[in-house]
Order: sequence, then C-alpha cells, then structure tokens
Amino acid sequence: MITVKELIYDSSYRAKITQGLAILVVFGTGYYLYSNIVTNLHEMDLPFGFDFFNSTAGFDIGWSIVPYDPSMSYGRVYLVGILNTLILSALIILFSTLLGFVVGIMRLSRNLLVAQLARWYVEFVRNVPLLIQIVFWFIVVFSTLPGPKQGFGFLNLFFLNNRGFYLPAPVLEANFSWTLMAIVFAAICSFFLRTWSRNYRRQSGKHKAVYRPAIFTLLILVGVVFITTGKPLHWSVPTLQGFNYQDGFYFPVAFMAAFISMTIYRSATIGEMVRAGIQSIDSGQREAAIAIGFPPFKTLRLVVIPQAARAILPPMINAWLTTVKESSLAVAVGFPELVSVYMQTSLNQTGRAIEIVIMVMGFYMITSLLISFLLNLYNKRIQLKGG
Repeated sequence: MITVKELIYDSSYRAKITQGLAILVVFGTGYYLYSNIVTNLHEMDLPFGFDFFNSTAGFDIGWSIVPYDPSMSYGRVYLVGILNTLILSALIILFSTLLGFVVGIMRLSRNLLVAQLARWYVEFVRNVPLLIQIVFWFIVVFSTLPGPKQGFGFLNLFFLNNRGFYLPAPVLEANFSWTLMAIVFAAICSFFLRTWSRNYRRQSGKHKAVYRPAIFTLLILVGVVFITTGKPLHWSVPTLQGFNYQDGFYFPVAFMAAFISMTIYRSATIGEMVRAGIQSIDSGQREAAIAIGFPPFKTLRLVVIPQAARAILPPMINAWLTTVKESSLAVAVGFPELVSVYMQTSLNQTGRAIEIVIMVMGFYMITSLLISFLLNLYNKRIQLKGG
C-alpha cells in the first residue's frame, strides 16, 4: 500500500506521476484540437478525411524516379514527393559530409594558404542565406548553360546543358537476381568476418590477414555468378535525338541547383564541426602516433578521426536533420519535392489543407526521428564508457 508520504517524497513515484500527467495532457490536447477541427469543418460544410487519397490527381510532375502519369492518384503524388525529397536529402547529406571533412581538415592545415582558403570558404558560404544561393545557382549558373545540342559532354557518357545533367542508367535483366543474392551473401559474410577479425585482435593482440583475402574471394564469387548468368546488366547511354537526349537517366536543372547549393552550404557547417572535433583531441595523441612511425594520413584516419567522432557526431546529427527539412527550399526553383507537389498543387486542387499539412508534417517528423534514432544508437556505441 502506497502512502501519501511516499507519493510526495519518493522521487521514483513522483517521476511516474509526472510522466503520466504529461501523457494525459498531450493526448487530451491532441483530442481537443482534433475534435475542434472536425466540428468547425462540419459547421462550414467542409469535408474532413483522407478519402481524396485515392482520387485521380490529374496533373503532371516534371521529374520522378518511379512511373507517374496524371491518371494516377494523390497517393502516388505523395509517394513521388517523398522519394524526390529523400533522394535530394540523401545526396546532399552524403556529399556535404565528405566535402565537410575535407574543408575541416584543410582548416587545420599547416599551409597558411590552404587554411585561409578553407576559412574564407566557410565564412562566405555560411553568411549568405541558403535561399539566395539556391536561386543564384539556378538563374546565374544552370539556366545560362547552352542547349542540348551545344551542351557539355564528358566521355560521350555524361552530358550537361540547360535542361539538366544526363548520365548512363543501369538496365537489369531477369537473371540479375542471382547476382543480387550473391552480393547480399558476400555482404553478410564480410560483416561477420570483420566482426570476427576485430574480436580476435582485441582478445589476442594479434592481427590475422584474413579479412582482405576473404573479401577478395567473395568479390570473385560475385563476378563468377555475374558472368555465368550471362552478364544480366547493361547500361542505357543518353543519346541526342532531335532537340533533347533520350535514354539514360537525368537530373533536372532545378535538382542540380538545389543539390549543389545545399551541399556547399551544409559542408561549411560540417567543416566547422570537424575542425572543432579534431581540435578537441589532445595533441599528445598525434605526437604519440608520429613517434611510433605513423604517417600523417594514417594518424588522421586511425588515431585522430575515431576519437574526434565522439565530438563530431552529436552536432552532425542535427545538421543531417536540418538538411532533410531544408530540402523543402527546393520549391523556390520548381523542383517537385514533397512541399511542391503536395502542399501546393495537391492542396490547391483538393482544398484539404489540414489533411495534407498533417501528412507532410508527419513525413518530416518520422524521417527526422528515424535518422536521430539510428545515429544516436551509433553515438552511444562509440562513446566512452565509464569504468
């Protein structure tokens, strides 16, 4: 039997009661807002629901990686917007992180010119609003490129003009599933081999040269499967036909402007995170690595960066989350991401503002929470454990 004194003075009980009250307040507030919206819409004879999701959209979308035509539903529009947003965000995150590491390392270079160039890069990019940079790259750079016939070509495989960037696209045949299974098998074996190699080195203090030969063998296995199944992969190369390129794959000008501007902008922020993280490592670590004969690059890769990652990763999580949300700024140059095709075109056609806003907010929230959850798991793994 819990007494009143225990409820008042026991911190564990107080915490449970506080959490329970907080949950009740949150759900109560949500229910009140929901019921209030439904009541007000009913009084104005406005429908509320997601029945429009299966209705025909009736409008075209300029670029999509999945098949789409105007006869498809608003659900398909939602999917196209999500995939376009995820592709743009993923590429920005990947390349801005790589470029940010280079910029951060350059900031600490002993070469004064290199360090100052990196510093000027960071200061200039960070102090110009992102939206202005997006518009600049779209209007001043890509929109002024020559047309398809006079555009730039690279190795007769890659083409850049005022309509976009064209590149070869892989075409998979039916037998490629065997190669895919071989790749998955090789990846699983590689993971277990790497884990075993690390555990063996930690327990015995000895290094066995088994991981790399095994990986080489697995790659040979994948190659043998690929060849014996008839090489079920070929490339569709863009070719100029009439006034535009056909076949292959392409990224529109709006995508390129948003991708390059956001990558440059975010790399400046990540570069400062990397610089601060590296400077947080005691100089004695580098000196010790140099003393035992480590070259500078190996010292950076094996000694400095693994320790600096503990300081770099937490702010980088926030940078990646911000990148996903900043991708909505691509609407300024007409790229068909989620806000453009769903919160603008679809909302104007259906009039279902509340439902559509809820769906868009839900996507960004779920994506942000998932990224944060996965990176926090890794962050906990690399953090130092108390003894």
